[in-house]
Amino acid sequence: MKPKQALQVMAYKGIYSIAYAVSLLPMPILYTLASVAFFVAYYVVGYRKEVVIQNVARSFPDKRYGEIRAIVKKFYTCFASYFAEIIKGISAPAAVLDRKIIFENLELIEEHIHDGRNVIACLGHCGNWEMLNFMPFKIRHDVYAVYRPLKSVPIDMFMVKLRSRFGLRLVPDHAIIRHVLSERGEPAVYLFLADQCPRTKEEKYKFTLLHQDTYVFSGMEKLARSGQSAVIYLHITQLSKGSYKIACIPICAQAQTTKEGDITKKYMDLLADNIREEPYGWLWTHKRWKS
Repeated sequence: MKPKQALQVMAYKGIYSIAYAVSLLPMPILYTLASVAFFVAYYVVGYRKEVVIQNVARSFPDKRYGEIRAIVKKFYTCFASYFAEIIKGISAPAAVLDRKIIFENLELIEEHIHDGRNVIACLGHCGNWEMLNFMPFKIRHDVYAVYRPLKSVPIDMFMVKLRSRFGLRLVPDHAIIRHVLSERGEPAVYLFLADQCPRTKEEKYKFTLLHQDTYVFSGMEKLARSGQSAVIYLHITQLSKGSYKIACIPICAQAQTTKEGDITKKYMDLLADNIREEPYGWLWTHKRWKS
């Protein structure tokens, strides 16, 4: 192993060891630490506060200033809590998480896979989306997640370790098409977080999301069509603090039979519904409309 790689591995092990030790703390203490983080991020540093306020105000032009501020404040509160829950997930027993994460209509996935089709499960950065790492514990089939590797190798290694605890398999975004088209085994589930702003050179569609022209990465739909996959949307809502419901909503049974853009348009409509239901739950710090 080269010296640089050895240092990266050492850094990763150090980060994981510290995170694991923190995860052993009782949840009330972790939530208390999250409250401190919220205070610092919202009142002291103002982390991307202007971006969040602008995004929320443009997305809900009918809301008054006080309503906008309330959504923004609750977003920061929830966002800090999500980190506490993610850290706890490093060591929390599966039985505990099983009570906290409720999946609805998983039978839909079973039906498609029984019919010999891959399932493209697209979602947005709604609620604590990292809870999807628990999905392999709930179904009998392979679950892959498409992800964009982080620039920091130690942090990337840590996130891969965290997300794969229950058997989730991560595939880099640049390799997903080759992976799906070359996979000869049993059909599987592929998770796509499809609401990020596409790179400049990526092929994309243009739709309206929350009253704003929005570019959307076209790869999810094209992959579904070329792989003759079924497509569903994962609707995430918060039932109570630390508890979530993830509902499987059908988009199409056979992607190749749909018109180009229809799958992405349906995804955008379902994403908008998800955001409107819990406007504080979406990742507003992301510069979604920077183009």
